[in-house]
Amino acid sequence: MVYWRREEMLKKKIGVLLGGRSAEREISLLSGQAILAALREKGYPAFPIEADESLAQRLHEEKIDIAFIGLHGRLGEDGAVQGLLEIMRIPYTGSGVLASALAMNKVISRQIFRQHSLPVPNYLVLHLTEPRDLSRPPWPLSWPVVVKPCQEGSSVGVSIISDPQAWPAALEKAFSYDAEIIVEEYIKGREISVGILNNQALGAIEIVPKAEFYSYEAKYTEGLTQHIFPAPLAKADYDRILSIGLKAHLSLGCEGATRVDLLLRPDGEPVILEVNSLPGMTPLSLLPEIARGVGINFPDLVERI
Repeated sequence: MVYWRREEMLKKKIGVLLGGRSAEREISLLSGQAILAALREKGYPAFPIEADESLAQRLHEEKIDIAFIGLHGRLGEDGAVQGLLEIMRIPYTGSGVLASALAMNKVISRQIFRQHSLPVPNYLVLHLTEPRDLSRPPWPLSWPVVVKPCQEGSSVGVSIISDPQAWPAALEKAFSYDAEIIVEEYIKGREISVGILNNQALGAIEIVPKAEFYSYEAKYTEGLTQHIFPAPLAKADYDRILSIGLKAHLSLGCEGATRVDLLLRPDGEPVILEVNSLPGMTPLSLLPEIARGVGINFPDLVERI
């Protein structure tokens, strides 16, 4: 990682990478525009770069000094763009190639969490190409279950199903996004996210969706979800959540800003769902709200990243 003093940074040409081709493209555009506005408000010479098929050519032509990655999902959050920037020797924000790839893959990241004695839900993994009959669930889990693609975010491709009749449709939906999917126990508990900035846990926020499921629409439609910061927990429990979140971030080798999503079981025990190596930076996003809660406004957050 490269560090410059602020006066040096103000002379650097910053390209904000946004858009991309993932299922989270629209969210990336919102994040990227918000990041761009914040950088300009702070006096940085920043401009947008669409992360499409001509990205390498644009990066070569624009000769930027730093890439601020405002992408989400595949080809942005999974190490692909980070690898391109490494090849082109362009410093960039966030985690490196390996940490990004690990965080994006829910199967591998959970294996790493377990190696570090961090709690995860009970789950099994299914592959599109495996020979066994997938028309009926291969069941060590009990109903209901959550079916999700291995490498998607923002609840894209996720289904909660309560009976075998819904299984084929949920499977088809998840496999339409990924050849590897996770089937995990459904935990009806409290949803908590921990914001991490530069290897420090900023705080934990509770998400209370008005619907049963914290869906893509609930995440990005104003009024469909209540956020409570700080999460109303006893101090010992709150501190434990922060510690688990930070350990998850560090176990994958993440850098910069991340968001760790957890669930609390009915007995209060936490389990880690995932680490988001490029968390949302929209007006409704959780990391900026956590930062505001500890006195860091949005432009300052962007500058610290």
